[in-house]
Amino acid sequence: MSLFEAYIITFIASFCTLVIEMVAGRILAPFVGVSIYTWTSIIGVILAGISIGAYIGGKLVDRFPFRKTLGWLLLLSGITALSIIPLTHLIASYRFPLSLMLRIFIVTTIIFFIPGCVLGTISPVVVRLTLKNLDKAGSVIGKIYAFSTLGAIIGTFVTGFFLISWMGTRMIVLSMGIILILAAVFSGSLFKSKTYAVLFLIIAAPFVWAIHHYLYKIPLTDRTYLYKESNYFTIKLTKTMSSDKKTPLEAMILDNLIHSYVSLDNPLHIEYEYERIYVEVLTWRFHKDSPFKTLTIGGGGYTIPRAMEVYYPNAQIDVVEIDPEITQVVYKNLGLPKDTRIRSYNTDGRWFVMNSKEKYDVIFTDAYNDLSIPYHLTTKEFAEQLKNILKPGGLLMSNIIDNFQKGVFLPSYIRTLREVFGEKNVQLISVSPDFNKIRISTFIVIAGNGELNIKDLENTFKTKRKGHIQSALVPEEITKELIDKNYSIVIRDDYAPVDNLIAPIFEERFNYNRKS
Repeated sequence: MSLFEAYIITFIASFCTLVIEMVAGRILAPFVGVSIYTWTSIIGVILAGISIGAYIGGKLVDRFPFRKTLGWLLLLSGITALSIIPLTHLIASYRFPLSLMLRIFIVTTIIFFIPGCVLGTISPVVVRLTLKNLDKAGSVIGKIYAFSTLGAIIGTFVTGFFLISWMGTRMIVLSMGIILILAAVFSGSLFKSKTYAVLFLIIAAPFVWAIHHYLYKIPLTDRTYLYKESNYFTIKLTKTMSSDKKTPLEAMILDNLIHSYVSLDNPLHIEYEYERIYVEVLTWRFHKDSPFKTLTIGGGGYTIPRAMEVYYPNAQIDVVEIDPEITQVVYKNLGLPKDTRIRSYNTDGRWFVMNSKEKYDVIFTDAYNDLSIPYHLTTKEFAEQLKNILKPGGLLMSNIIDNFQKGVFLPSYIRTLREVFGEKNVQLISVSPDFNKIRISTFIVIAGNGELNIKDLENTFKTKRKGHIQSALVPEEITKELIDKNYSIVIRDDYAPVDNLIAPIFEERFNYNRKS
């Protein structure tokens, strides 16, 4: 084998390996979310596959030092790459009776270990077939591995910056499989003549088409009418009904969680109970014609911003949504008009806050979803930045999912905010007053930039309930007990084990698709 051929083959193999590794997180996200556990498993499993594959490849090529050996390995790597998507749908949704970390590890191993292992065999085989003179072995091996690493680097950047948003994970994986199969045909001496190679490709083409058409088909149904992969999420829109079965709704699903319910006909319809708490706090604080400024970090389906736009004609409504594709989906499919007063900023929430020149009366942080929590939006340092852009007397409201009886993220978050806003100015609101029976639920942590008139808020809740309890202020003694009895920490930039804090609750409610 010539040195040039060795460069090309190892470049292709490493390129495909890193592309598959990069898209693995997006592939698994709709099933297990995105967390440090997911990426730890992906990186560890694929590295283990490459390591074991390199050992097997070395042993194999010593026994069968032929170009055909390389051809069969490239062909097998293409076939295993094509198996990733069908295997994901077969395995990832299975409810293994295991802990969260072990479940993610097993799912990742079943899907990605063998492709990684087969791809790992390529480099030692290429090196063995290329070496002719041991006097220059070091130079030859160094050059081959340099091109191999270059392929990995380019695969990483191209995938992250371009391919995922351009092609989607299904087409990316399909393309990698085809590239590896073509490499096997044209560089592996699998066939005695070019005629046989062309004949093989002609026969293989319908099979690849069938795999694409049937096994790689985007899972659209009568109810799920949009499926789109962005650089941040797998976005799905599904038709559903309100809990009282009276109002048609559009559900926005980001990865594995329903993030928003939207009524196209009635922007004032609020389905989630925690969002009704937002509404009740707003009506306590502002009259309908009051001029005030709000910032929502985490737009999702824009449910609350759309409601505010209709109900508060003089409000300034800013939304920070990191994913521009989500904003475009809301414009195209979820009823946000082009002439809306809502100003959207597609950037990271913390970056926006750090550079904001505005001062806000109300800030909503709605970017915390099960295990997919951006930890940098939970820390004490970020809370200080939020306080800096709140007007005196301004309010911060954050929705948190946790187990009220034994969760550790909720008390940690309350404790963190109290470090910044003061103990008396951070309170907890529940969707139910039956605090002894609440288990997994969504809570609102409310913080005031200055004295928080909590008694007045509580009285307002009581007078407006009219027999239907929605917002229930958790008494201070119960909140303090929650913080004291459960393990809690102050979350900081240099110590933010948020995935670990929330893992038990995610484990408990796995495959449960509603926030409240």
